[in-house]
Amino acid sequence: QFFVFCHGLLQLSQLLVSGYLKSSISTIERRYGLSSQTSGLLASFNEVGNTLLIVFVSYFGSRVHRPRFIGCGAILVSLAGFLMSLPHFITGPYEYDQSIANVFSNTTDLCKPGVTGSGGNHSNAGCTPHAAKENHEVLLVMFIAQALLGIGGVPIQPFGISYIDDFASERNSPLYLGILFSVTVIGPGVAFMLGSAMLRFYIDIDKVTGDRVQLTAKDPRWIGAWWLGFLVAASLVALSAVPYFFFPREMAKEVGEVLGIAYFPLVLLRNLRHPVYLLVVLAQVNLSAMVAGLATFMGKFLERQFSLTASFANMIIGAVNIPGAMVGIVVGGAILKRFQMSLRQCSAMCVLGMLLCLLVAFPLLFLGCPTQKVAGITYSESSEFGHHTLGCNLHCNCPEKAYNPICGSDSVEYISPCSAGCRVVNIGTDNTVLNYTNCSCISENGLMGSAKPGTCGSGCSHLFLPFVVLSCLAGILASTSHTPSFMLILRSIQPEDKSFAVGIQFMLLRVLAWMPGPVLYGSAIDTTCILWEKKCDRKAACRYYDNNLFRQRY
Repeated sequence: QFFVFCHGLLQLSQLLVSGYLKSSISTIERRYGLSSQTSGLLASFNEVGNTLLIVFVSYFGSRVHRPRFIGCGAILVSLAGFLMSLPHFITGPYEYDQSIANVFSNTTDLCKPGVTGSGGNHSNAGCTPHAAKENHEVLLVMFIAQALLGIGGVPIQPFGISYIDDFASERNSPLYLGILFSVTVIGPGVAFMLGSAMLRFYIDIDKVTGDRVQLTAKDPRWIGAWWLGFLVAASLVALSAVPYFFFPREMAKEVGEVLGIAYFPLVLLRNLRHPVYLLVVLAQVNLSAMVAGLATFMGKFLERQFSLTASFANMIIGAVNIPGAMVGIVVGGAILKRFQMSLRQCSAMCVLGMLLCLLVAFPLLFLGCPTQKVAGITYSESSEFGHHTLGCNLHCNCPEKAYNPICGSDSVEYISPCSAGCRVVNIGTDNTVLNYTNCSCISENGLMGSAKPGTCGSGCSHLFLPFVVLSCLAGILASTSHTPSFMLILRSIQPEDKSFAVGIQFMLLRVLAWMPGPVLYGSAIDTTCILWEKKCDRKAACRYYDNNLFRQRY
């Protein structure tokens, strides 16, 4: 029972490390200027290390000191977690464009007529060879960490499950495995909640004092302390690894000999030729590819569509969507047990669950709003006011790259105070920006208008609740098919192939779903970008998406 407790703890903290990345992915993108395709690849890269080794490990499982192997895997996982947070410590503080001259720079992004390129050193400040090299280092470290995470995770689940199954009484074994299974489902939810908590802190909480931070969490330039969660999760993994080095190897003799490696291809072919097995696994692959992509970018989607903070988006996913999926899995299992379903009924139940899920999810295509009006990007002023052409900020000599969005009193968003032609910034007592005035591009009753800091938002908050309710329902319905589809696999193949068939199933899921899923989704999201941040003349992170396209393609 102590082993089961330890293993539950270890699986939970391992899932914290891998799940936490998904919760902070939009933050990491913004901080290091990654496209969603790159971040999707990063998110699924742990599956690479995992897939390469999982078959061998499951195969040789009975011949090694299993607890010790699990302990070593856990040490690797915690190392990977610490490595993930390393980029924060090897790069300088996060710099953003701002209107108040401050410790970092004396340039401002206000309109300064007559000063050529008033923000001259804004535009290419971060473009030394050193900065470019730094960016490659960051990516390299993160990809290595993800590969290590995959490799370290290999022994944890198969060895733990077989160890428990070998020594638990026949009667208790299902209960123990059920506990472990529920932990693996709760894990990602806890990871998103951890993300929600950590992203409330400012990224450089360790480098600058609080009174120097002029951003609030609602500001589009705000970046949360993504690295903090990795430190927490990695420390938890390291702690839960300790007991494994003290568990005995001692093994009761297993019944039945392990077949040699020569039988490997035979068994493989026998299973893949089985029509039920093959079709169910393919169905699971399609569903899993969708879930892997959705889960990776769901936070980003909510942030953009409904103008939420990263922290709040994670809280919704962790507290609503993931528990919804858990409810679905439990309900599916309960129905199965209550009505003692045949294989045909199992497959009917899967079909019904997925069909209802499609019906409920269909309206999600329409629950959203177009991108807010952004001057010069999603909309040009000249079309609306004849006298008010784009020339209104030509005399300002704005730096091209400045990004410090403000919302004009005409409810149009401008990329920076300079692009709105604002000349005056009003600062409150606590050194935060109250508003910008004398803006030549914003007209208010024929006078020069003003603007508030921060984005205008997509004006979609009224659709947020129906979206959450429907997406949660869709998730419940889809996950009712989880248990019956597993039953279809376990009951349709020869008993002695069971563990092998499940191994192949997971390998196919990894290769065909969990690896490509996030990359495909990330690439699709990238195609809907309308303004890229430029770093050293290469595309970095996306500033604005076409919200309608983003929603439809996602």
